[in-house]
Amino acid sequence: MADVREMKILIVDDAPFNIALLERLLADWGFEQVRSTTDSSSVEALMGSWQPDLLMLDLQMPAPDGFELLRRLDGRREGVLATPIIVLTADESMESRRRALALGATDFLQKPFDFEEVCLRARNMLRARQLELQLEQQNSDLEERVAERSVALERSHLEMLRHLARVAEYRDQDTHHHTERVGRTAAMLGAELGLEEARVQLLRRAAELHDIGKVAIPDRILLKPGRLTPEEFDIVKTHTTAGAEILAGGSSAYLRLAATIAVSHHERWDGGGYPHGLAGRDIPLESRLVSVADVFDALTHARPYKDAMPVAEALSVMRADAGTAFDPLVMAAFERLDHAALAADE
Repeated sequence: MADVREMKILIVDDAPFNIALLERLLADWGFEQVRSTTDSSSVEALMGSWQPDLLMLDLQMPAPDGFELLRRLDGRREGVLATPIIVLTADESMESRRRALALGATDFLQKPFDFEEVCLRARNMLRARQLELQLEQQNSDLEERVAERSVALERSHLEMLRHLARVAEYRDQDTHHHTERVGRTAAMLGAELGLEEARVQLLRRAAELHDIGKVAIPDRILLKPGRLTPEEFDIVKTHTTAGAEILAGGSSAYLRLAATIAVSHHERWDGGGYPHGLAGRDIPLESRLVSVADVFDALTHARPYKDAMPVAEALSVMRADAGTAFDPLVMAAFERLDHAALAADE
């Protein structure tokens, strides 16, 4: 623990004699950083610029007096470790003491000063201040370590989920970059619509988990080369709610958005989608973006049950669905993108 005599003390008293006396007493006890002022109007600026560890404050001064300074300083303490204040006063009344305490005073020194008492009280206040500062630093260090661990755990969790999404993808199709392409296209759509960069990057990562619920679909249905029966298609639809359940309960914005996209990226603008039949702007914007990105990628890449569709033909199909399956504003933004690049595997 550092020597308290190296900590900073500010003395405020309109009487030069009192200041000179206190400075000499503190110097005799080895206190090295002592500043003083007779100008009470300069105290707030000194507190901000010099940041003393202890304030020794006279109460009876020209405006602003000690009581007014206590009030002003107390109003600036919220969220900040308060500097201890020893009040210097010749007033022995209990009313003055109570008023000073109510305004944030920590201790009192009675005038005329007892030499030893001055230094003992200063030393004790500074020791308490030192312990508070150390505790605050320890708490800050602990919070930082906890935050680092939380980030590491979340990164590990997200990595696991992305690998899980890859598992679903490998089961579902012959090409294995679908999730990355959908995330990339959705992010480009978001940027085209003017979303802020942080939201675009969040969307890109969250969109990659849109089909994570497919891990819950049986292979006999997911890998079926022919047309699905209505009953089988109903089972496929459950990948939306399964994905939301897998991602549910996440504390991060990333997982919350991923869960939202997973459950609603097959909703349609006209209300004919699944699982909840949402329509129009009731469908989250990110899900509307992923819907366009997902369909374009599915059309332009081969699946076990179909060949890849040429980009121009895929665009023609999707244009016909603007305003029914897709948000027309999202489709208008999609028209402005480089579709050949979006369809590329890398």
